[in-house]
Amino acid sequence: MAATNDPSFTRRTVLASAGAGAGAAALGGTPARAQTGQPKTFVLVHGAWHGGWCWRRVSDLLEKQGHKVFTPTLTGVGERSHLLSKDINLDTHITDIVNVFKWEDLKDVCLVVHSYGGWPGSGALEQVQDRVSAIVWLDAFKPENGQRGFDFASEFSRKALLEAVEKGEPARPSPKAEAFSVNQKDRVWVDSKTTPQPNGVAVQPIRLTGARDKIAKKTYIRAAAYPQPAFDKALAECKADKTWRTFEAPNSGHDVMVDNPNWLTEILLQVS
Repeated sequence: MAATNDPSFTRRTVLASAGAGAGAAALGGTPARAQTGQPKTFVLVHGAWHGGWCWRRVSDLLEKQGHKVFTPTLTGVGERSHLLSKDINLDTHITDIVNVFKWEDLKDVCLVVHSYGGWPGSGALEQVQDRVSAIVWLDAFKPENGQRGFDFASEFSRKALLEAVEKGEPARPSPKAEAFSVNQKDRVWVDSKTTPQPNGVAVQPIRLTGARDKIAKKTYIRAAAYPQPAFDKALAECKADKTWRTFEAPNSGHDVMVDNPNWLTEILLQVS
């Protein structure tokens, strides 16, 4: 598979920007010009405390080029926060994703998951593997069978979950956008949108049989400005596995789709 420093990369001009230029420097080359003649289908899955809203900039950029984009919000957060309950678990969020594929009759999809989205995304692939042609793990967890999110969460997330459980609350509050290293100008907006994350999704062990590894096109993107050992480990594993492509996001905190949407859109078109 092509590596991060692939010398065949050429500059894409459609989305040229300061961010794209910085990305070229970070990658040791310039991203290849994505072919947009054939419409593609993307399912973009958000992380903890977020919702489909966080993908708006990337979604707009992809749709303007004729691609089909779905940004489901998982049960209990975002515009579905009114459905928050103690009954929500990892299977609930896995089903949220699977049902988008089923009811929209999706095929040949590029599934993109961010952060916590790597858990339900991995679980969903066990059911929709045959409908997915490419996956992108964006600063995301890459769980193995039997693991649970609580054991790999950031310290602030683990502490918040334990406090919420002790109080008998169904969810833990969102940290401030600053904790995700979101750029200064977008922090107020992100803080206005984030909602409590259901506790149950982090304590249910995931059941996997290896469907994720069977996808033909696999990409891992790391936002190194955000400290998370689990993501560093995932990046190292993917770099050592020739079936994965790897990139490091330039000028971006954890929410790459917010901080650097042009660069991310370009990479998604390149690897899908």
